[in-house]
Amino acid sequence: MTGAASVRTVVIVVAALVIRTAIAKLRKPGSAHKQWAFATNPRAICIGAGAALVLGIIGWPSTGYAAVAWAVLAGALVASIVDHRPRGQ
Repeated sequence: MTGAASVRTVVIVVAALVIRTAIAKLRKPGSAHKQWAFATNPRAICIGAGAALVLGIIGWPSTGYAAVAWAVLAGALVASIVDHRPRGQ
């Protein structure tokens, strides 16, 4: 996969996540804040940033900027997994 195609794939995945959030918000107002609450958890952000940094360093020699795009996406997903708050709060 070329660098441009790889970055395009990341953009498509991020767009799908944003659309998913928008649909959830239309169905139940306030749910978007619950889905993205991990962004306010300092522990989750630090762990996600660490994962993104490691993945970016590992992937940089092979794909360059495409590795950075994938690393940022993976870091955000790791941060959302690390956030252990119940979704109802």
